[in-house]
Amino acid sequence: MGTMKLTLKAASPSKRRRQLSKNLVAYSFILPNLLGFAIFTLVPIAFSLGLSFMHWDGANEISWAGLDNFKALRDDDTFNIALKNTLWYVGGTVPLTMACSLGLAVLLNQPIRGRNFFRTVYFFPYVASLVAVAVVWNMLFFPSAGPVNELLRTLGVDNPPRWSASVDWAMPTVVMASVWRGMGYYMVIYLAALQGIPQILYESASIEGANAWQKFRHITVPLLTPATFFISIMLTISSFKVFDLILVMTNGGPGRATNVLVLHTYNTAFRQFKFGYSSSIAMVLFALVMIITVIQFYMEKRWVEYSQV
Repeated sequence: MGTMKLTLKAASPSKRRRQLSKNLVAYSFILPNLLGFAIFTLVPIAFSLGLSFMHWDGANEISWAGLDNFKALRDDDTFNIALKNTLWYVGGTVPLTMACSLGLAVLLNQPIRGRNFFRTVYFFPYVASLVAVAVVWNMLFFPSAGPVNELLRTLGVDNPPRWSASVDWAMPTVVMASVWRGMGYYMVIYLAALQGIPQILYESASIEGANAWQKFRHITVPLLTPATFFISIMLTISSFKVFDLILVMTNGGPGRATNVLVLHTYNTAFRQFKFGYSSSIAMVLFALVMIITVIQFYMEKRWVEYSQV
């Protein structure tokens, strides 16, 4: 009996060492990514948070500003316009992209001829150069000689929209370009989720006399909730961070029609050299994304509860 206790005691440190060795191996794999996140993301965020309470132009000494930068935002007309434009862009891009992605996924999940080819075609814009996509999109919707307006004139439209050159149509044009570019990627995520739904559920519903819409409403949509939630979060965050597409297509114009918060932050920091003030804009954007993300988590729980009723 005593020999058994000694053996167990001797084995215990050895087991702890093996576990420690496994943990070190695991941490060694995540350490490069963790260091990259800390150096290039966490530290800049912390610095930007501190800088939002300072005055700094990059040449002179940093001085304390307190809440002056945030108070100035209330009277900043360009900030208010950029905030409205950002919400406009997010409100248009997120639901349209999700709807188009789900529609494509449902269609291309059917046993149709050439579906792999069409999956590739719809996914291609996402991996293509964003600058090339923006330039080609502008050429297609060029007001005077673009193919889209030429087609509209052929169909009898005398005064087709000026698209990205119009104050009223610039943001819808950017939204359409964004939806067209991103829907293929989220289609792939929906496809993976659709293929994970057991076919026996659809067969049972057919036996009970359910039509296509009823099966979609009561089987497909509830079981796609995790994928929908993930896509909504990723789309919302990426939409709030939109910068390059608008920079290439409109540069925030015409006027300030497509000026969004990230573009306004960039212009304030690197063209006006108001680094403290631009950091306060970035913090407002960060808070806005946090609030909407929390709301999405809450709504996801409510949706799960509702779908289980």
